[in-house]
Amino acid sequence: MTAHVLGDTRVLTGRSLTHILRSPDTIITTAVTPIALMLLFVYVLGGAISTGSDESYINYMLPGILLITIASGVAYTSYRLFLDLQGGIFERFQSMPIARSSVLWAHVLTSLVANLVSVAIVVGVALLMGFRTGASVGAWLGVAGMLVLFTLALTWLAVVAGLSAKTVDGASAFSYPLIFLPFISSAFVPTETMPGPVAWFAENQPVTSIVDTMRALFAGEPVGGDIWVALAWLVGILVVAYVWSVAIYRRKFS
Repeated sequence: MTAHVLGDTRVLTGRSLTHILRSPDTIITTAVTPIALMLLFVYVLGGAISTGSDESYINYMLPGILLITIASGVAYTSYRLFLDLQGGIFERFQSMPIARSSVLWAHVLTSLVANLVSVAIVVGVALLMGFRTGASVGAWLGVAGMLVLFTLALTWLAVVAGLSAKTVDGASAFSYPLIFLPFISSAFVPTETMPGPVAWFAENQPVTSIVDTMRALFAGEPVGGDIWVALAWLVGILVVAYVWSVAIYRRKFS
């Protein structure tokens, strides 16, 4: 049974990845906005922003930019899922001996691959702009793990949106708040510089703990309790989104 599920997931993921390879502008478009934000903040606004430390501003802001990259990219998962629903692909799959879970996992794994490629492009541009890190291999793996969890959590939210949307615009619009969330966090400025209520929200929303953990890993500093808060948020969102999306899928195609 497990081999059957894995085999179906592999085949369907290959189908989705083929669509991405035929339209690489999806990955390029996902990377353009974060790169434009890096150029804007580093070369236009960076000189006027104080982070309270001596590190370069590109080092400070990169973790937040990587999260924005992923938040932008998962919108395409919702969009592609909605198009498959409207095109009758899911009904066709229902008539075939395909494991039900593999249909959703194929979209999720495609999102993971595409978003990690976009993240790699953004990191490459950041290096050209002066990003430097003395992070160990273990720290880099820790950052990669955080990004994978973040991508999976947001992608399953995208699955919920794709299965529930009534229009193409509605399928992708869910990502807008996710893209905006890093701006009200410690991603670009320290939270203590914000007004009271805004600072409270920034300090207690998931992006801040994730960004602070990644920033500490890049800097080779102790991550403290932030990593546990970040993991609790990521795993919690992932589990809720997964259960929610599976429930919607079963209700639609049971």
